[in-house]
Amino acid sequence: MRVLVTGGAGFIGAHVVDVLREQGHEPVVLDALLPAAHPVRPALPEAEFHHGDVRDADAVRHALRGVDAVCHQAAMVGLGKDFADAPDYVACNDLGTAVLLAGMAEAGVRRLVQAGSMVVYGEGRYECRGHGPVRPGPRAVRDLRAGRFEPRCPRCGAVLLPGLVAEDAPPDPRNVYATTKLAQEHLAAAWARATGGSAVSLRYHNVYGPGMPRDTPYAGVASFFRSALARGEAPRVFEDGGQRRDFVHVRDVARANAAALTAPPAPGEDHGGADGRHTAYNVGSGEPHTVGEMAAELARAHGGPGPVVTGEFRLGDVRHITADSARARRELGWRPRVGFAEGMAEFAGTEQRASSGAL
Repeated sequence: MRVLVTGGAGFIGAHVVDVLREQGHEPVVLDALLPAAHPVRPALPEAEFHHGDVRDADAVRHALRGVDAVCHQAAMVGLGKDFADAPDYVACNDLGTAVLLAGMAEAGVRRLVQAGSMVVYGEGRYECRGHGPVRPGPRAVRDLRAGRFEPRCPRCGAVLLPGLVAEDAPPDPRNVYATTKLAQEHLAAAWARATGGSAVSLRYHNVYGPGMPRDTPYAGVASFFRSALARGEAPRVFEDGGQRRDFVHVRDVARANAAALTAPPAPGEDHGGADGRHTAYNVGSGEPHTVGEMAAELARAHGGPGPVVTGEFRLGDVRHITADSARARRELGWRPRVGFAEGMAEFAGTEQRASSGAL
């Protein structure tokens, strides 16, 4: 299969290209190599390369020639610095996706796998001992400042018990990035409906691994900690370090993309059109860990100073979000292979990319 990988020179995209090539596919890369993402020119993947922006219809049209499917990784990622980032997020993520999908419709390419995110859920799944499953509202600034980080039951005020969130959970994006990632999914569903195509959104959880960018306000928490350790500094853990996340290795994420490209459309996910389908899958390790545990494991493996819990917070952050990835295992035949300790030990000893703002 000839597969266009947008953002194929970035962190996740480059690993996707490697896995596709290993599995006998023919990857084609479209990447703008924007200075914000690549302050120094990266080593390009071993694939046909098109230097162009996914927001440029002519560049997209040229890259799509002879392509059987698209793996859409190009995006601006992370929480960002403040709301002034909103236009850039919308342009990179939503306009870029719309231009790509329009080009695919014109070219007759009918299979899409795109990088989604667990951020579309907002807070994860919670239960109250007295009232069962509940959905907490946004955490109040006064509570965060007082060190009360755990969401509480909106009915009785009790601290809630976190659980795994499945794909049928209602979306509740709580920052600009999350909003753009949900919009990408809606655009993919509309494209599938209009063209009879098959679209898959892989909702990545906290991806980490070799080649992750360093020293950037847009990268994930694992990158923050690894960058600090490289400078000989202690990782700074926000809140009390008890935030639950699902840290999934980048090679497992890349294999999930390859599996989604070749799997038959999922039954029961028809959203209109002749055969138009859009399906979302969580992509996580299935092993929830706290941010504090991750910082400690990474510091131990690196041989650096132990983490420092600061009590600081960011308003756009959620407390707990961990995946139920059973659907991906069942329907895509995918399973993560890299365990937490193994993956952190490898990440602690590998090089990071130069600073970036988009992948």
